[in-house]
Amino acid sequence: MLKDTYKTIAFPSSEILFKEKSSKFYGYAFPIESEEEVKPIIESLRKEHPHAVHYCYAYQIGVEKTVYRANDDGEPSNSAGAPIYGQILSFGVTNILIVVVRIFGGTKLGVGGLITAYKTAAQMTLESSEIIEKTIDIHYLISFDYKNINKVMRVVKEKNIEIVDQKMEMSCEIEIVTRKKNAEMIFDVFNSMFEIEIKPL
Repeated sequence: MLKDTYKTIAFPSSEILFKEKSSKFYGYAFPIESEEEVKPIIESLRKEHPHAVHYCYAYQIGVEKTVYRANDDGEPSNSAGAPIYGQILSFGVTNILIVVVRIFGGTKLGVGGLITAYKTAAQMTLESSEIIEKTIDIHYLISFDYKNINKVMRVVKEKNIEIVDQKMEMSCEIEIVTRKKNAEMIFDVFNSMFEIEIKPL
């Protein structure tokens, strides 16, 4: 069975607050598509919580090949980023950034206490987020002469294929998107047609 769906969050979560021995842990989750999005989000949280000491986070991006990072931001090694990342794994979500902002309350929590606090804040953040399932989509570019447009459009209609972009001139190009599980079949249909070229984008 080919897996062609993944779980992520629909939109940024609302702020959650977890308190432990007068330290405050604010949790946030953001849907992201690339690593470039991480830094600006952290910067904006620094402005929002100028008195915080630690802005610890973890993210995972990608579906079949995933990229992830866990950052302790000055907390003892693996006491913050790793437990946050652990929650991303246990909820089975990707394309997500979770940030836990800590405002120190004067009492040291110890490594065990920190791990529990960051894990709990991340868990509460994910529980308050709307987790949705998305399909893994494959994009193809189909090129053909205008005289073959009816042939192409008939398949598009029959197979209920979504067109993302199109350029209709003497030589035509349409970009289509399809769920991964149908991709091979759709590729084969167009690939077997005379005078029609299909290539993955």
